[in-house]
Amino acid sequence: MAQGFDQLKEAVQELLGGEPFDLAVILGSGLGDAAEILDQGHIFPYSDYTCFPAVELAGHAGRLIAGSLQGWRVLFFQGRFHLYQDLDARQVCAPVHLAHLLGCRFLLLTNAVGGIRQDLVPGHFMAVSDHINLLGDNPLRGQCSDPFLDLSQLYDQQHHAALQSFAAQRGIGLETGVLAALQGPSYETPAEIRALGLLGADAVSMSMVPEAIMGKYLEMRVAGLSYVANRAAGLGSSPLSHQEVLAVGRGGAAPLAELIQKLILLWQEES
Repeated sequence: MAQGFDQLKEAVQELLGGEPFDLAVILGSGLGDAAEILDQGHIFPYSDYTCFPAVELAGHAGRLIAGSLQGWRVLFFQGRFHLYQDLDARQVCAPVHLAHLLGCRFLLLTNAVGGIRQDLVPGHFMAVSDHINLLGDNPLRGQCSDPFLDLSQLYDQQHHAALQSFAAQRGIGLETGVLAALQGPSYETPAEIRALGLLGADAVSMSMVPEAIMGKYLEMRVAGLSYVANRAAGLGSSPLSHQEVLAVGRGGAAPLAELIQKLILLWQEES
C-alpha cells in the first residue's frame, strides 16, 4: 500500500518540508469548507495521484490540503471514499495510509449521519464514543501483520466533556453516542432503523468505521465527530436525499471548524 503514495508524499514534503505532520482530518459530505481555517494551505488534487481510487462523489471535492493550524502541521482531506463506490475497506482507507506516512499522530474523522436517538436532530454534532460495524468488511482483512486488533478503546473520548462545554458556550449542539455504519448506497428502511436503535446505535452512516479501525491499527489517536444532516428513515417528515445531506452539511462546516480548533488545543494541553 505504501509504495503507491511515494509521489504524493514527496510532493507534500517538497512544498512543506520533511517534518512530520501532527493531525489529519477527513471531512465528510458537505463539510469540506471547514478546511478554510488552514493557514497557507497547499492543494493536492486526488486525480493527480494514482494512490487514490479513481472515483468521484458530489459533496466531496477530492483533494488534500496541507498546511498549518495553531502551531500544528495539519492535513485536511476534502473528500473520502466509501464501500458503495465499488471499493473494499482497505481502499477506503487511502487517506489514512498517507496521513500515517506523513507522520500524523492524531486522526480526526468527520461525517454526515442520520440521527436515530431523539435528541440527535439536524444541525447537531455527535462525538463518537463507539461504533457498530455492519459494512460487511474490515480494512484489516488479509493483513498479514497482527490483524487481531483490540477495539475496546478505539475512539479517543478523553476530551468529550471539555469539548461539550466549549460547544455549549458557542451555541453548538454536541452530544456523544454510538455510530452504526451500513454499506449503502441506498438509505436504510424504517425497520432497519428501529433495529439499529435496539442494537444501541444513536446515529447511522455509510462511512468512518474503516478509517477508524485502520487509524487505530497504525497507532494513531482516533477521534470521530459526526454531523447530523437528517433524521434517520421513518423518523422525519420528508424523503431522504443526498442533496439534502449536502445542503445541511454546508451549514455545519463553520461550527465544525471551531470544534477542530478547540480539539487541537485540548490535545496540545496534554504535553
